[in-house]
Amino acid sequence: MLSGRIISTEKETVDFATVYLKGTSYGGTTNQEGLYHLKAPAGNYTLVVSAVGYRTVEMAVKLAAGGRVKQNLTITPETQLLDEVVIVSTGVSRVKQSAFNAVAVDTKELQNTTKNLSDALTKAPGMKLREAGGVGSDMQLMLDGFSGKHVKVFIDGVPQEGVGSSFGLNNIPVNFADRIEVYKGVVPVGFGTDAIGGVINIVTNKKRRKWFLDASYSYGSFNTHKSYLNFGQTFKNGFTYEVNAFQNYSDNDYHVDAPVKDFETGSFNESEKYRVKRFNDTYHNEAVVAKAGIVDKSWADRLMFGFTYSHMYKEIQTGVRQKTVFGEKHRRGHSLMPSMEYSKRNLMTKGLDVVLTANYNRNATTNVDTARYEYNWRGEKNPLNSPGEQSRQYSRADNDNWNGTLTLNYRMDRMQMLTFNHVLSTFRRDNTSLLSVEEQTDPIAKETRKNISGLSYRLMPSEKWNLSAFGKYYHQYVAGPVAETETGSNYIRTSRTVDSWGYGAAGTYFILPGLQAKLSYEKAYRLPSIEEMFGDEDLETGDVGIRPENSDNVNLNLSYSKAFGKHSIYVEGGVVYRNTKDYIQRNIQDLSGGKEGATYTNYGRVLTKGYNVSARYGLGRWLSVGGNFTQMNVRDNEKTQIGSTGNAVENLGYKSRVPNVPYQFADFDVNFYWRDLWKKGNSLTVTYDNQYMHSFSYYSQAIGKNSDYVVPDQFSHNLALSYSLKNGRYNLSFECRNLTNEDLYDNFSLQKAGRAFYGKVRIHFGD
Repeated sequence: MLSGRIISTEKETVDFATVYLKGTSYGGTTNQEGLYHLKAPAGNYTLVVSAVGYRTVEMAVKLAAGGRVKQNLTITPETQLLDEVVIVSTGVSRVKQSAFNAVAVDTKELQNTTKNLSDALTKAPGMKLREAGGVGSDMQLMLDGFSGKHVKVFIDGVPQEGVGSSFGLNNIPVNFADRIEVYKGVVPVGFGTDAIGGVINIVTNKKRRKWFLDASYSYGSFNTHKSYLNFGQTFKNGFTYEVNAFQNYSDNDYHVDAPVKDFETGSFNESEKYRVKRFNDTYHNEAVVAKAGIVDKSWADRLMFGFTYSHMYKEIQTGVRQKTVFGEKHRRGHSLMPSMEYSKRNLMTKGLDVVLTANYNRNATTNVDTARYEYNWRGEKNPLNSPGEQSRQYSRADNDNWNGTLTLNYRMDRMQMLTFNHVLSTFRRDNTSLLSVEEQTDPIAKETRKNISGLSYRLMPSEKWNLSAFGKYYHQYVAGPVAETETGSNYIRTSRTVDSWGYGAAGTYFILPGLQAKLSYEKAYRLPSIEEMFGDEDLETGDVGIRPENSDNVNLNLSYSKAFGKHSIYVEGGVVYRNTKDYIQRNIQDLSGGKEGATYTNYGRVLTKGYNVSARYGLGRWLSVGGNFTQMNVRDNEKTQIGSTGNAVENLGYKSRVPNVPYQFADFDVNFYWRDLWKKGNSLTVTYDNQYMHSFSYYSQAIGKNSDYVVPDQFSHNLALSYSLKNGRYNLSFECRNLTNEDLYDNFSLQKAGRAFYGKVRIHFGD
């Protein structure tokens, strides 16, 4: 028997705190007096205590057969108010107290791997990672049928729009995060976002630590180097600092199957493909994130000032389709971002908590396309009549991005809470041509301002059920150049303003002990992103006049967990319904000279219906087996469309699948753990995982079932071994990705790497 009382540093009783033994199913909650009682077999455990608004605490405990242990704990108020109680269950867990459909991916077990944050997210149900190639390639995360810009990314509740590609999730090592929260569909107003697909919140470790050092280096196939360094400390007077630094480098010179252009005839046979090696795809990025400030003061729980610098260089091997190949085209960029974070619990009055963040990001990206030759996939080159492989340019885009967030939580009493959130984002882009001796900046800048306000009410009468109701206000101002004529000979500045209201509700109920139901609905809006309005100034063209998406979203989820001695099971199933109007679609556009580009357009109505299921089994501390399956139907729901004459005509694509969207995929993993192997404190972990994706068309089904337009079925396998010494102080790991060397494809049939090997060394010191 293990029992005790949980109180806060403010000497307040903490009721409904979650108390459990880590890695087991033994757990419970504190009562109104803050008391808890647990029963578990004799052994050594880690006791974990967590509660809404408080930092999670872990403590080693030893239970003797027939004995009783009393363990009181004091927990500290949490400065990050978006956190919910997380029940850990072998890597993927439920955000249990939240009424919203949310899971959390624990990154601790992945920190000895070479995975990045986007790789880690694939463990979450309904999540699919889509990449255009190797390290540093364009990446999208698809969640329950929605992808890319439908899913918003946050770090500790701060939106990551406009931060630059060098700080994308596929470039940040998994060690950067303590855990990753995934809110599917309807999301809390505390994020202040306009997502209709969901939210990904990267949660970093904010525990007060005396000192720590985490460093790693990995090397692998295609001359890939990755390194990571994280160190910091907190002094007794409350001064704290932390530095994160990481880099990625890869030649990305893997083999692909592609058609080869014959320069003598000026054409190529797309159906005749050759095994060729990528030769213009080197990528590297470097980033440093430094923070310093004060914690645990009477006037501030946390006041931090930060500075982020990132840099990237990327050679561009292909256009939006793989048949297009470039030999010299590249881009480079850098980003400078100062930031501030302030939080205070019980500000001026008990129960009022505030979090305020602000950052400014100066991001510059230079695109270089001045080659005097065209290339084919063999690396052969042929003189061009005029410079430029895609379109001659040597230009710099200077982006200025401001973000500010304010979150107020007011706990009216033990059962009721009000939350107000406001997010302000501003963006400005100036384009400058560097082709001439003197720089020439476009006279019309591209600008947008976005304000999103949200207010929610939460009722928590017991640990058995709770509900939230909320409303949101969206406002966006957009200004930029628009061509006066179809030839684009003259541009004028145009502007517009969009205002919308949204609302929704979410609730959760424990039908039986361990059996939880969650239901949520939202009338949601998604304002057009920077890329959709302004493009990327290279391969993608935006539309200043593109309209916001609006959607009716419904999510229903059931989950069940149970433990039988050393055995534990977890099963989850979810149903998704989304009716979206003015759906923003990315299309491929044929340009003159056999070139292609991407455009964004509003497309009538799109209906999404589907489900995903997840299951996991654990045996003590040495085996974990689990997987996910997702089936999503994203279909054209527009009966008629405007024809060339301006009249409404029948839509031939009505009820067909939206192109280039995977609709059936699954993953599975099995993990073996050998604790105290050869020596106490040492452990060996062996992990096998796989990913399956059903074939899908990257063009509308209305044009017919042409196999040339189909991405085939794919089934890839990965294997990883990790050995830790001295309780994780020293770590060695080895990975093989795509073990069977399958041909893997993604966006518009862009091919990804074959079999690859990686090794990693990691050290970790401190608390």
